[in-house]
Amino acid sequence: MTDPLDSTLQELTAAIRTRRLSPVEVVDAHIRRIETVNPLVNALVAARFDEARDEARSAEQRLASASPEELPPLFGVPCTIKDFYAVRGLPQTGGLVRRRGEIPERDAIVVERLRDAGAIVLGVTNVPEGGLWLESDNRLYGRTNNPWDVTRTAGGSSGGEGALIGAGASPFGMGSDIGGSIRLPAAFCGVAGHKPTARLVPNHGHWPPLSGEHAGYLVCGPLARSAQDLMPLLRVIAGPDERDAEARPLELGAPSDVRLDRLRVFVVEDGPVKPAGVVRDAVRRAARALEDRGATVRPARRGILAEAFWIWAAMMDDAGSANYAELVSGDPNLPVLRELLRVARGRSNHTLPVLAVVAAQKLLGRLPGRGLDGSISLGRALQREIESQLGDDGVLLVPPYSRPAPRHMAPLLTPFDAGFTAVFNVLGLPGTQVPTGFDHRGLPVGVQVIGKRGKDHLTIAVACAIEDALGRLGRARPELAPERSPLSGRGPRASA
Repeated sequence: MTDPLDSTLQELTAAIRTRRLSPVEVVDAHIRRIETVNPLVNALVAARFDEARDEARSAEQRLASASPEELPPLFGVPCTIKDFYAVRGLPQTGGLVRRRGEIPERDAIVVERLRDAGAIVLGVTNVPEGGLWLESDNRLYGRTNNPWDVTRTAGGSSGGEGALIGAGASPFGMGSDIGGSIRLPAAFCGVAGHKPTARLVPNHGHWPPLSGEHAGYLVCGPLARSAQDLMPLLRVIAGPDERDAEARPLELGAPSDVRLDRLRVFVVEDGPVKPAGVVRDAVRRAARALEDRGATVRPARRGILAEAFWIWAAMMDDAGSANYAELVSGDPNLPVLRELLRVARGRSNHTLPVLAVVAAQKLLGRLPGRGLDGSISLGRALQREIESQLGDDGVLLVPPYSRPAPRHMAPLLTPFDAGFTAVFNVLGLPGTQVPTGFDHRGLPVGVQVIGKRGKDHLTIAVACAIEDALGRLGRARPELAPERSPLSGRGPRASA
């Protein structure tokens, strides 16, 4: 029998269409799993379980009279959505106390497209305060924990999605990424995730609304149990929409057309900081798997990502960064020192990492001669170098982070490590994160596959080949149970 909790999206859709599983069975199984694991991971923050069950029953009635060919591609499959997206009737807070009570009346374009494709939304998931840090923690809902070790971060800003999918509680979800916010949670939680090419997927209905260069740096994309699921999801959500002036038409290729014997793989083992040995080993293991299938493997230029963090920071700043103080509090002159004192007494509406980010922006904004022009030039030159080297049949294999999932709060001491993912946002390149195994502590490790703009099908195909060679982590669910941990989340709020 097909187990809904470890089945891929394609396995679930096939089982539903052939009536081996009913939509009600699949939705109920995932709701029960959420109810089991959420007190520990604190990932789902607002639920619509009653509505989801009603939609599953309606899908079951339709299934009784419809042929498989008449059904939409995601028919009857449940999913979860990052809090940053508008989901009608559910909170869209961005993790901010000041947005408490914000309930959109209309879905974001991406959510609308998922529903039209037959998906059933179970609820929305936790994020960092304002999306400004890679730890999904805020004063509204608390902190999300990693399903493989609840003392460690699930990442951010799509940390709730990574945790639920990694725990077997959601088949797939929607995240967004402006500096690694899909790929980091996917890497830390042992799932697959894809950051699309810039402007491929509409951002309309995502908070905060962005325009200009920032609308290309932020991308909406999927996380899923298997790399095999990413392309079907991308096909559902990609493409322009008249409501989104920033999205661009771009023809998607087919992963099945990718020939591994023509693939050129460039291996990156260093970066803005030196990765841990287990991370470098994960990249090498993926490279060997591709070489065994006929790919040509060679090292990338040494130091190619040495300035990655500063390139990202400079290009973000050049595009006109938002005032972070105003974003999180509504006050552009938020008194950071006072709020830090309030944090120490447990009385602030803000988290320590976000206040540190706000303070850093205020400080850097007052420093003369930040050398941004040099980093921006380096970024543009790096984009040209990478795309020229990769062409239409080349990829980079890159560590997603310096190490497996860190302990809570530890990334505050290592901010430059996010450069491994962030630089590819400002370069506009697609990136697919795929798990490659576990370290000696049982924490997932993985690798990013980076391609030329518009080659999303290539990075996904390569990720699928790595997954096929090394095995899918999603088959091994973490054994979360209340008695295994003293930690507890706050649990989801039911929709009204």
